[in-house]
Amino acid sequence: MPYLLDGNNLIGHVRRVARPTEEDRRALVAEIAERLRSTRARAVLFFDGPAGGRGASLGGLSVRQPTAGSADDAIVAEVASLRSPGEAIVVTSDRGLARRVRDAGGKVSSPEDFFARFGRGAAAAGRPAAAETVDVDAWLEYFGDERNRDPK
Repeated sequence: MPYLLDGNNLIGHVRRVARPTEEDRRALVAEIAERLRSTRARAVLFFDGPAGGRGASLGGLSVRQPTAGSADDAIVAEVASLRSPGEAIVVTSDRGLARRVRDAGGKVSSPEDFFARFGRGAAAAGRPAAAETVDVDAWLEYFGDERNRDPK
């Protein structure tokens, strides 16, 4: 069951900021990757605007930036394109996006439920989610090499 994550919305929950910076995005990627590391879950994290300049794949986590439109539009399009849209779970607290996802046949989960389901990461452990928690640049370099990617 794929998780589609509303990145800018989740930053507000993890980093407590309304206008995310590149550092906030890297910290969220590190936080989510840390939480998914010990599971078989797969998630796609969508950001509005620059997402490190390109998409990335970090084990069970993929990061995408829409080529056209908003991240919300890309999430809804992804749900609608699935063979079984009811298996998609979109993680957001954005009521407008949640309504659009349900109209497309997908399910919605709150950020709190998602974070509770996937264990204690940096934010849940009472320490700030920081880019230095995980060396994201090293992960990008490692997973940029085809030999290190999970075969599908």
